[in-house]
Amino acid sequence: MALKEYPAEQLARQPIGAWTGEAYRRVVGALRDRLAVEDLTQPHWWTLNHVAGEPGRWTRPELTARLSRYDDLGIDFEAVYDELVARGWLTEDGGMRLTEAGEAGRLRARERNLAVHRRMHEGVAEADFVTTIDVLRRIVANLGGDGDLPD
Repeated sequence: MALKEYPAEQLARQPIGAWTGEAYRRVVGALRDRLAVEDLTQPHWWTLNHVAGEPGRWTRPELTARLSRYDDLGIDFEAVYDELVARGWLTEDGGMRLTEAGEAGRLRARERNLAVHRRMHEGVAEADFVTTIDVLRRIVANLGGDGDLPD
């Protein structure tokens, strides 16, 4: 898709809050739509990925503390974990672990999310994406937030 070109002076006067807000709504909306196909929410996705990355490491309180950083909706993480256990995707014997069904579901959701990421990056050079992330990190830090990348 071709975008209209604007002079740098005009772009420099744009409200970053409006553009970052719109980008957030579009990106998160597209990801949530794709996760919904698997009957998952973002907190389900976060849980599946963290548990898959370090099987047996996480307890409910530890994972909740970790994921709360991303929560802006007042998520009931206990309910998220309970749903994944009830679904047969998550066990908690000696720390959280994904079952075969959980890993298969995570991989299906991952493919859907990667399709969104590919669409997001169309026509965006990697260097431009890197610069954008770095600028946003600096803005976050300048306003008192944590500009470091998540672990």
